[in-house]
Amino acid sequence: MDGHLGMRKISSHCSISEIDDFDLSRLLDKPRLNIERQRSFDERSLSELSIGLTRAGLDNYDTYSPGGRSGFNTPASSTRNSFEPHPMVADAWESLRKSLVYFRGQPVGTIAAVDHQSEEVLNYDQVFVRDFVPSALAFLMNGEPDIVKNFLLKTLHLQGWEKRVDRFKLGEGVMPASFKVLHDPIRKTDTLIADFGESAIGRVAPVDSGFWWIILLRAYTKSTGDLSLAESSACQKGMKLILTLCLSEGFDTFPTLLCADGCCMVDRRMGIYGYPIEIQALFFMALRSAIAMLKQDDAEGKECVERIAKRLHALSYHMRSYFWLDFQQLNDIYRYKTEEYSHTAVNKFNVIPDSIPDWVFDFMPTRGGYFIGNVSPARMDFRWFALGNCVAILSSLATPEQSMAIMDLIEARWDELVGEMPLKISYPAIESHEWRIVTGCDPKNTRWSYHNGGSWPVLLWLVTAACIKTGRPQIARRAIELAESRLLKDGWPEYYDGKLGRYIGKQARKYQTWSIAGYLVAKMMLEDPSHLGMISLEEDKQMKPVIKRSSSWTC
Repeated sequence: MDGHLGMRKISSHCSISEIDDFDLSRLLDKPRLNIERQRSFDERSLSELSIGLTRAGLDNYDTYSPGGRSGFNTPASSTRNSFEPHPMVADAWESLRKSLVYFRGQPVGTIAAVDHQSEEVLNYDQVFVRDFVPSALAFLMNGEPDIVKNFLLKTLHLQGWEKRVDRFKLGEGVMPASFKVLHDPIRKTDTLIADFGESAIGRVAPVDSGFWWIILLRAYTKSTGDLSLAESSACQKGMKLILTLCLSEGFDTFPTLLCADGCCMVDRRMGIYGYPIEIQALFFMALRSAIAMLKQDDAEGKECVERIAKRLHALSYHMRSYFWLDFQQLNDIYRYKTEEYSHTAVNKFNVIPDSIPDWVFDFMPTRGGYFIGNVSPARMDFRWFALGNCVAILSSLATPEQSMAIMDLIEARWDELVGEMPLKISYPAIESHEWRIVTGCDPKNTRWSYHNGGSWPVLLWLVTAACIKTGRPQIARRAIELAESRLLKDGWPEYYDGKLGRYIGKQARKYQTWSIAGYLVAKMMLEDPSHLGMISLEEDKQMKPVIKRSSSWTC
């Protein structure tokens, strides 16, 4: 399975660089197209990555030159002003490397936190799949792909383990939430121990782990040009096992994934059960990433790609139509009639207008919009969730217009969504009686803390990537400057508390690895926007346009 870093020619199926801009609707037609690779990844220019930057936006970039690291020197022809690296950069790299975990002498990931003052380790000494993503991107951008490859292979190996919670066997495709390495200094052996949810708080399987794994596999392939890993039989099987869990037929009437509370970054009870935006956006991005990497040289491969293409069309329509909220849509929902019957119904989910929370009317600007937290029968969760909306932009689940509207919202509601430390994981906080009912009186998710309106520095890399893709780097720069004023001084906390994110979280770990890695990734993407290509997918220009809500459900 070990592959070289060179590019090789593919003629049996579409290559990853070509499929990104491929019309998904054509995958539903016969015959299947064979597309030859024209150029290597290194030959693709910044403009060809189509990251949506205007020339004026590029001129606004400041640069730093991390001495001695390849790939980050400012071109001689550049007219941009360079400056010395921020003192935080060196400290961040040193801390990130201290978090490395080794298995039989090879780095395989980074632990969640290196908190020198905490006596209670819990599971912060483990390698979490979702936590490792920003670390992986930092190493890829720094020209160190081996650790990412090792991680992908080790987690793929763990996927094959039998997974049980009590007497129930989990699906074969479930990826671990985390793993740790036990070192036996006497026998000189290393042992992997994985957690698939059976040890997690609440005993919830990580739905997002498989999606992040696929997204990271594509990022590795885009960054290195090494197709051999993604094309290996093991990775092909791993992707199919993950997708089999998601694409299996059941009683669903929607293309979205039904999930339990606590199945993603929000891993405690927070009322996200149902169809949370974070999972739907990651699902969409994983499907688009997988369709670029799956082989179609047999009937099984062709069928899998066709199923993905159909699901992508249905999912994009559903999300863009029913999860999207802007001023006009809010006004329409406010005027909804209820108890409508037949396929001509406008209020398809029978949402009661009186259930709209008061805060959203003041929160919604005239210009701007976002994907709300959840939509299911008679229920709309109007809360803002940062990760889901940023991933929606990066995956092009959001249309270009919707992407710009999300950025407009962040600018218009800067104090609420960014405050003094980027970025609010959710907004607003739930409190009082609602907090008791929704969280079960969770002492960690009190108002404006942790997942309940807390501010998480790791989200800095996601909002920076979204800013670059939408041509708004000035927003990212402003957020990074806020982070730089506190993060190093505060010891790289896991999260901050308060309406403005002013206080270090009451249970926040210090030297949280993804806070460190998120900062590094944000800095490197601003310095070299072409890095965005490994984590961004361009819009399928032939995707069917959004159909108005008044149109028939069956059209």
